[in-house]
Amino acid sequence: MRLDRFGLLLLVVVILTGCGRGETSSTPMQAAAVAPTSDPAVILLRQTEAAKLTAASIATPTPVCVSDLQFIDDVTVPDGTVVEPGEQLDKRWRVENSGSCNWDHRYEIRLIAGPEMEATSPQSLYPALSDTEADIRVVYTAPDEPGSYRSAWQAFDPNGNPFGDTFFIDIIVAVEDEPTETPEG
Repeated sequence: MRLDRFGLLLLVVVILTGCGRGETSSTPMQAAAVAPTSDPAVILLRQTEAAKLTAASIATPTPVCVSDLQFIDDVTVPDGTVVEPGEQLDKRWRVENSGSCNWDHRYEIRLIAGPEMEATSPQSLYPALSDTEADIRVVYTAPDEPGSYRSAWQAFDPNGNPFGDTFFIDIIVAVEDEPTETPEG
């Protein structure tokens, strides 16, 4: 009799171990319905295996963070700044990581409208933890031609999705008037 129980227990273990492998799938209820018995050891084994299968089959959702950026202030080169042709501009914006995602090397900013003004796009977004402020920096060269220039930038998450406020550089390129010579005479 002891050998029969051992054999039955071994058979149940083999059957339960094979559940969930290969092409076929079984639910915990199907696995627990194999080889009826009143042996407490076999019943406990079946309940344990069914609990493992149930826990494995329930996917724990991964928390999804939300990317967001809020523009706070122009730190350098305020909108409407008058600059000379070809002048190098070190533009900085203060922003807040107002989302729940921490920005890392996979986050970037891209030029989305306006002239490039020799700035590189895309650029890495300053690493920042959620709910903290950061300064974003882009170096420009003012165009040679006089006029008004405005370039818009946007932040992008690792999947290439834009998020948050758009931020701008807005400048006026002006040529200083050269003194005119007056005829002597």
